[in-house]
Amino acid sequence: MVEVGMPPMEALQSATITNAQVLGLSDELGQLKVGYLADIIATQNNPIDEISTLENVTFVMKEGVVYKN
Repeated sequence: MVEVGMPPMEALQSATITNAQVLGLSDELGQLKVGYLADIIATQNNPIDEISTLENVTFVMKEGVVYKN
């Protein structure tokens, strides 16, 4: 999406908060918040500044289990 002009922040939101809203699950998905379900990834750089950093994920946690560290 960024490649065709969408700002990085909007692209990230479209994959998280917006999808949760569309699915009617915004009260349990789409944010890092107490009581919400969360799958977390981490990268070396800030994806807002360098979206391509999402191509090299360094940490993955799904449902509290670390799969990549």
